[in-house]
Order: sequence, then C-alpha cells, then structure tokens
Amino acid sequence: MTRTPSKAEIVAFLSTEFPQTKCTVESVGAMAAAVRHEVGIDELRPGGTVSGPVLMAVADVALYVAILGEIGIVPLAVTTSLSINFLRKPTPNSAIIGVCKLMKVGKSLAVGEVALYSEGTPAPVAHAVGTYSIPKKLA
Repeated sequence: MTRTPSKAEIVAFLSTEFPQTKCTVESVGAMAAAVRHEVGIDELRPGGTVSGPVLMAVADVALYVAILGEIGIVPLAVTTSLSINFLRKPTPNSAIIGVCKLMKVGKSLAVGEVALYSEGTPAPVAHAVGTYSIPKKLA
C-alpha cells in the first residue's frame, strides 16, 4: 500500500503539476477532502452567478485531492465521469467550497460525491458524483 501523503505534500504537488487550478486545499484525510475557490469577476456568468464550469472544476479538484489522500500522489489518476446537479444560485461574492466524501476506493476505480457551497451558506448550491480511474501500476 502506498504511504498516505500529507496535506502539504498534496498542496506542493498541485502547485508544481497543476498550477492552473485556482482551488486551494482546505483539508484532506479519512476518505474526504475540502477545497476552496475564490470567486471574482472571471468566475461569473451573465446574470451575476458563478459559472457552471467553475462549479464542475471545484468538484473535480475536490475528488482528485480526496483520492490522492487515499492512494498517494498518482498524477495519472484521471476523471472517467462527473455528473453534477445545480441546486440553487451561488452567491457571486463568496468563495465556492467543495466538500468531498469518497464512497469507494477500489483497485481500478474510485467513486466520490461532492457537495458545493457558497461560503457562509449552509445549503449546497450543487451536488456532484464522480468516478476516477486509478492507473494499473497501483492496482
């Protein structure tokens, strides 16, 4: 079994290998992770709401971080599916918080769900379910 990486190791990996993400890691561990994405003018769509692609990106990064926290730093763990339900309009001036709970981590696939929130609002703005493929080398 691969050694479980620390939050700092995952943050360093993302900084080096995935510098284009605007998500920051809030927490990782115990089949879970939380990430944060600040919202500015670039994240808004017409109508003054956070764009769907931003919400999907936060969900995907939250899944990736939670999975890396379980299987180790594996760059080629990749998304195979991501489904999202948009539940309510996000607050345009609040960060988006993605809270992931992994449902299963197997030999070749990992499945998790992500609740997405506007910071400071208790009701989720979206809910996503995703599956990642784990490279054969680890299986």
